[in-house]
Amino acid sequence: MIQALQRLRRKLTHHQRSTFLLASGLSTAGSFAGLTAKGWLLMEGAGNPLLLALHFALLTLPTLAVSGPAGVLTDRVGSERVLIRAQWALFAAAVLGAIAIPISAGRVQDGLLLLSTLGIGTASAYELTARNKYVALLVEEPEQLGPYLTSFSVIFNVGKLVGPPLGGFLLAATGPALALALDAATYLVPIASLLWLMAPYREREQRSEKGQAASLATAWRNCGADLRHVLVFTALACLVGFFHPGLAPLMAAELLGPSPMALGLFTSVVAAGSITGGVVLQRRAAVLSRQPGVLLGVSTVLTALAQLGLALQWPQAWGLAMAFLIGAGTACLLSGTNLIIQVHAPQVLRGRMAGLGQIAFLGGGGISGLAAAGLTIQMGVWGCFGLLGSLGLALGAWELANKREMQLG
Repeated sequence: MIQALQRLRRKLTHHQRSTFLLASGLSTAGSFAGLTAKGWLLMEGAGNPLLLALHFALLTLPTLAVSGPAGVLTDRVGSERVLIRAQWALFAAAVLGAIAIPISAGRVQDGLLLLSTLGIGTASAYELTARNKYVALLVEEPEQLGPYLTSFSVIFNVGKLVGPPLGGFLLAATGPALALALDAATYLVPIASLLWLMAPYREREQRSEKGQAASLATAWRNCGADLRHVLVFTALACLVGFFHPGLAPLMAAELLGPSPMALGLFTSVVAAGSITGGVVLQRRAAVLSRQPGVLLGVSTVLTALAQLGLALQWPQAWGLAMAFLIGAGTACLLSGTNLIIQVHAPQVLRGRMAGLGQIAFLGGGGISGLAAAGLTIQMGVWGCFGLLGSLGLALGAWELANKREMQLG
């Protein structure tokens, strides 16, 4: 038995890139099952779109405070150390959400669920930042980095496709405790793979020195004007077009009806679009990473057109098709930004560049969710989609008109 386990470990280590992808996918599926359960509990308890937006904001807005320090720490002490510690922190925060169900109720339970999400959001900023630099240590050749990076977008969205219906099913069949317990347990899978199965090329990693050279401001200055433009544009695009995760329970209720399974179906359709966009980006990673104006402009226009399509309030099939396109557009925007800044930034800056990327799209998305919730209260969910979709369309068209010819080496 021991020999069989040793042989399995050697085999998994030999295929370490696939092993790490699989571990990340299982963790992601559990995470989205847990987030679906939390979102439904919060909506059922209060029915307040601001509370739903706050839930998403607590998941994303910590990036504004900690992604910078996470990038600095990653470049300073090494991506592997930061990644392992972040995974343990994610596990602890998820456990808090699981135990909140049996020990509390009402506003106290809502507070514990939100606190759990805040912990996950904070730890995720460190995990995502460190992982973006870490994956470069798992590839044999530099040209493999782009396709491997974009593979995480695909596996992430596969997890997002599987997780919400699983969470909805568990909510309907057994209640929220099991969904949240699953979320916590799945964080143990990447921890185990990092501790026992990975054999990264640690000697390749370049770490920054202490002092001003290790700061986030230094990375911003030294990354170059083109990468700075990519980060600024992505932040603006997310500000007007990346609010749907926070309002997903409300959107699903408006489009499909008020049930956990409706939320699971809606989120899964968005995830299916994200998978499609991620696969297209993965197959064209080398070409598209050199054309940021085209990649980011088209992604923003596609998302905006889908938002405008939802604002028409046509039949359910049309609404689901628009949700699919939103998933494709936002996946290409977020994964495309990460692809561009990781492939074209110097290795010593990649931890801090990952931090800046997290600030751009998750920070922008968190603010967008709060703004969209306020607009929804004033003008309804579909009116909000019409307004923000119009702004996104103008922004994407400007990018295509002015930056279409931009080329990175």
